This record gives sequence, C-alpha cells and structure tokens, in this order.
Amino acid sequence: MAVWDLSVTVEDLGADAPPITVSVTSDLHIGGVILKLVEKSQVKRDWSDHALWWEQKQQWLLRTAWTLEKCGIQADAVLIFMAQHKSLRLGLPNGLTLRLRACFSGPVFRTVLGICKMLNIRRPEELSLLRPVEEKKRKKDKDLSEELHDLTEVPLTSVSRPCLYNGMPAHFADSLQTEKVYKMLSVSQPAPAPEAIAKLYRPASVVDKAHIHSRWLDSSRSLMQQGVQENDRLWLRFKYYCFHDLEPKYDVVRLTQMYEQARWAILLEDIDCTEEEMLLFGAIQYHINKLSLSEPQTMTSSPAMDDLDSALQGLEVKLDGAESSPQDMLENLTAPELNDYLKIFRPKRLTLKGYKQYWFKFKDASISYYKSKEESLGEPIQQINLKGCEAAPDVNVAGQKFCIKLLIPAPEGMNEVYLRCENEEQYSRLFQSEVQSILSFLAMQQTNPNTHTDDSMSINTHSLVSPRYSKKYKVKQLTPRILEAYQNVAQLSLTDALLRFLQIWQALPDFGISFVVVRFKGSRKDEVLGIAPNRLIRIDLGVGDVVKTWRYNNMRQWNVNWDIRQVAIEFDGNVNMAFSCVTADCKIVHEFIGGYIFMSTRSREQSDTLNEELFHKLTGGHEAL
Repeated sequence: MAVWDLSVTVEDLGADAPPITVSVTSDLHIGGVILKLVEKSQVKRDWSDHALWWEQKQQWLLRTAWTLEKCGIQADAVLIFMAQHKSLRLGLPNGLTLRLRACFSGPVFRTVLGICKMLNIRRPEELSLLRPVEEKKRKKDKDLSEELHDLTEVPLTSVSRPCLYNGMPAHFADSLQTEKVYKMLSVSQPAPAPEAIAKLYRPASVVDKAHIHSRWLDSSRSLMQQGVQENDRLWLRFKYYCFHDLEPKYDVVRLTQMYEQARWAILLEDIDCTEEEMLLFGAIQYHINKLSLSEPQTMTSSPAMDDLDSALQGLEVKLDGAESSPQDMLENLTAPELNDYLKIFRPKRLTLKGYKQYWFKFKDASISYYKSKEESLGEPIQQINLKGCEAAPDVNVAGQKFCIKLLIPAPEGMNEVYLRCENEEQYSRLFQSEVQSILSFLAMQQTNPNTHTDDSMSINTHSLVSPRYSKKYKVKQLTPRILEAYQNVAQLSLTDALLRFLQIWQALPDFGISFVVVRFKGSRKDEVLGIAPNRLIRIDLGVGDVVKTWRYNNMRQWNVNWDIRQVAIEFDGNVNMAFSCVTADCKIVHEFIGGYIFMSTRSREQSDTLNEELFHKLTGGHEAL
C-alpha cells in the first residue's frame, strides 16, 4: 500500500511550532498515528489524555482501532493532537465563577456528569451547560481575575458518591483554598451590591426568556463540536425542573445551588409572583442570609417540612390512571367531598374575566355544578370528570383571592377552568387531608401589624425583592413588611428555610416553564411554546394568554424533520400539531421533551444508576448518531 505524508499540529508544542509530518499508509489505525507522533515529538510526558481533532469535520477521532481509510482521512486533512480535558470557566447559579478542567471530547451530558461528581452534586442529569447571556457592557472590568476560583488541580473523580472528610469531599480537603471554595459552594453567598445586580441581564418579556432558553448546549455533542474553546465561559444550571430524590444530608451543594437559581429567577423577574409571595421570599432570604453568616449548620430534614412538602404536592392534584395502578390510586387519592357555593370562570379569547356563582358538588373524581342549592337534586348544568385533570393554586392572600386553576383534558388539548373560593377555609377544604398544613402555609403570607419588630435593623431590601418592588416602594416601606413576614419563618433551621423557599417557588403558576418562540404549521404569526415538566403550552405572543395545553402522557409520538427543522407531535384522539422554531434550534425543543420523558422514568429504587443510553435515545436525534 502506498506511503503518504500526514501533517499533524501538536498543541502542546506551542502555537509557533511547525506541524509534525509522519509517514503513513491508509490501513494504519489512529492509535498507530498517535504512537508515531509521540515518538517523533521526542517529548517525554503523559500523553494518555490526548486525542486527534479533525478540524475540517469538527470531530474527534476517538476510535483508535479505526484505520485512516475507514475514517476518510487523506493527506489534506487538518489534524490537531490535543488534550481532551481543558480549562473551562464555569459560572454557577450563586454567581461564583470556577476555573476547572472539563472534558471537551465526550458528549456534553457526560461532561456535566464529570463536573457534578467533582462538585458533589447528585442527580447531574437535571443540569446542563448553556452559553452566558450578555450582561450590560462594562468597559472597565478589572476585577474579573479576583472573582475566579481555580479548581484545575482538583481531580475529576470517578466514584458516584465521594468519600467525605470533615463534611466535604476528600478531594476538596487537600488545601485551605479548595476548602474555602467548597464552603462557598455549599453555603448561600451574600447578595452583591445593588449596582452589580443592576448590571445583570433581566428578561423584560417572554421573548427575552425564550432568548435565554435558546442558549442551551446540545447534550449529544462535545464542547469542541459546538465551538467552545479553552478558557471560554459557560453557565451550569438546572435545566429540567424535576428534582428527584432530594436528600438534605447528601445534597448540601445541590440544595444550595438550587436555592440560588430559584432566588435569582425571582430577583431578576424571570418568574412572576404576587406581592405577598415576594415579601415572603424576601423574608426567607433574609433569614437564610443570617443563618449562613453564623456557624455552619448541618443539613437535616424535619417531619414538619415533610408535612408541608406533601401539602404543597397536594396542591397539584394528579388523577391520572395511566401513571399508576387502580390500587395505588385508591390508596393515595383523597377525593374532596364538598357541597357549597363557588364561582367559576372559563377563559375565552377576547373576553373579560367574569366569574359566575353556582352550587357545586364535589364527589369522587367529578365536579357537578347547579344554578342553586335547591336545584342540586336534579340534573347538573355540567359535570366535569377529573380523570387526567391537573389543579394548580392561584392565591393572593392580601387580595383575598383563593382560586384553583383546573386543566381538563379535551380531544384537542387541555381546557382551562378557574374556581374561586370565598375564603381560605373554603379553599383548604378542597384538600381535606392537608387542611392544617395549607392553612399554616397561607398564614405565612399574612402580615401582623401588631408584631414587634426591631425598626433599627437595617436590611438591604434591594437584594431581597425584585427591581419592580424596589421601585414601587421605598426602603422604609419595604423593611417593616419584610420583617413582619420574617416573624413567620424566624424559627426555621437553615435546611428547612432552604426547602421552604424551594417549595413556595415550585408552587408558583409559571414554575419550570422554558419558552421558545415557534411558528405553528398553518399559522402566519409567531407564537410561544412553553415547555413544562409534564406538558406543552401554546401561548399567544401578543396577549400572553394560554391558547392550548397538551400533556406528555397523552403523547403518542414525536418526530423531527431535520431537513426542514420541524417538530411534529401526535397525541391521543388523532390530535396532531407541528411547528418550526424561531428563536432556538429544534434540537433544543426535541431534547427538552425527550429529557422530561426520561426524568419521569427514574425511580427511587434505582436512584444510584443512570441510564445514559436511554437519555441519548430520547434526546439525541439522528445528528447524535
């Protein structure tokens, strides 16, 4: 076989060094090429982490047994021999920026696994990497080097649960510097100055939010394949809002970073909340800041928090027989028994919201309503079957608004219905098994003007509430209201305060929704697709109203036409819809849908095993193959 010359650039020899030319034949395997390169370079060092990168094809040559002919490499190929692990600047949810070594050759999914193992974050499949959103321009940025914490010497561990030493992974206990970084990872950090907060990117519309969600990296491809270079800056964030198997004892870093992501989503108005909720968030933040500055506390869970957790989970009623057996349904379901006057509203486009009062009967898994109590012995105006229905709270304590939003399955999607209660007692009776917990939860949002607070306490309200409320109220007005709400949470431990904050965040109506601007097939205008943990939402871009909702468990199949970049989905009842993406690659939407379906397959029994192959099957698409 003919011998020909192949030129390869060895990155470690420097940018000015000429390429090394080796004589090869087409049947020489990649491993043989690497061996010739190492011998000719005459540099004695550990080359085990190095591999060949094919510049024209933008791909790694990791199959060392493959021949040059099989790979399709000819004499004109531009090859670079470089390290697979490189330095990366990683921005965390708490604002900390780390410099660490990350894998640039494997799929991003595996790169995130390695980073999370090193940082001691369990359930790494819930996180991913995205490109940072541009902050407001700063000409003089000399403090960046001071904000960088170097972890390049900390090894990427291969064990699933690292050994702990003095409450931290052993690989962080090697030096005082790395110990300090781990404490910053596992304890909530003080908020930056108002000037620094003002420079952070704040989405002003749903299109801005869609712009953020278009920056997720492809989990199936490597960092190098996506144009990420050594020392580039990326963000590590929770991508899938399905937090599985949360154990405060083992999840110190995970819980803290989750809290920080929730906190900044609220402060930067990435998610909407009521004024009472914002004050409560501010009070819990204030409490967490106080506890974090004092002596370190161990993460523990209390029975009271477990009760509240189950109560808040009860607010999202799931009556879907497809997800569990009839026996499980009977054991877990407490159907509300209620006969009372309630108000109902069915939103329709181009109409004002108007509630009408009827006599309601809640029995088993259905709701019937009548014109009056006297007519309740006859036929109802309508009977609503709750099978497959979802319920979410819509509560404003100060405004005496106690509503429940129902999403009811229909052949073409999900229909919205709002039920309005007169007061919190009537509202809580709809969730019989959790009445006391819900009443205490609602009481947390109420402020008591007679409660004694220390007015001399000075708190930085700009770091506790979003800019909207900082502009609406003066510090003198916000401070006493936050301190009043603080009295309701002042007795919580650090762990309970973090969990309480996360639970209230998860109860917000817009929690966990990622937005993409799309163009539906047959439509002439752009609309917004909301991707939630359990459903897809079609939103009118002009008005912001929900047009339609489709649940994943009604989905029969979804396909992506990679040539025309169109996503097509088929639901039960021969309901089909298709759309092309405007602000993001359709691969991002495909990965979100497949990712959430993958998250639903996890179980507590298999909590330590991660089916990476299944994740790539559901999220990869033909490009990954």
